[in-house]
Amino acid sequence: MANSASGMAVHDDCKLKFLELKAKRNHRFIVFKIEEKIQQVIVEKVGGPDESYDDFASSMPADECRYAVYDFDFTTNENCQKSKIFFIAWAPDTSRVRSKMLYASSKDRFKRELDGIQVELQATDPSEMSLDIIKGRAL
Repeated sequence: MANSASGMAVHDDCKLKFLELKAKRNHRFIVFKIEEKIQQVIVEKVGGPDESYDDFASSMPADECRYAVYDFDFTTNENCQKSKIFFIAWAPDTSRVRSKMLYASSKDRFKRELDGIQVELQATDPSEMSLDIIKGRAL
């Protein structure tokens, strides 16, 4: 397990699930949460390959911070099938200040553990991570 600058450990399962998403494509998305009692980033939810973007968006809690990774499949203007792995830092305005600070201070270190992220997005409400925004950032 790796320690981040904020003293936050990253559970090995986080890296294993990410590798499965990236290499084997067995997951559409992964939602991570910081377990404050044990000072560790853990996997909270894994979405199967057939789950939609709406399934992903609805798994983000309305008033708590999370990290998430989403594997976005799309077709380019040249009609090529592509996919990009998005890292989303979810920090809703209604979440606790301490929680926002903890997620903000641990983000870069945690992101470094996940090798292969192509696009980063920060969102404070669902409109900032809508499918249109994801599509716009992917192209």
